Amino acid sequence: EHFNEAVHINQSLTTLGRVISTLVEAQKRRNQGVTSHVPYRDSRLTFLLQDSLGGNAKTMIIANVSPSNVCAAETSSTLLFVASAKSIRNKAT
Repeated sequence: EHFNEAVHINQSLTTLGRVISTLVEAQKRRNQGVTSHVPYRDSRLTFLLQDSLGGNAKTMIIANVSPSNVCAAETSSTLLFVASAKSIRNKAT
């Protein structure tokens, strides 16, 4: 039961990463007049965050990082994720 829950959480986080990458690429391509599909419906998490990520909202992200050497890989991965998420620009009205 716990294993299945962990699998679903990891799957949702992977999909969130794909959505953020797609949004960043879409913003770059929008200047060229090209549109792309954002896979919001691939997980419940991204479906719920659809308005916050690519819609009409101002969104803040909080990253939990550790100064420990044991957690260096996770901290680096988290910071890279936040850096890519930070580059998403919404036009909130």
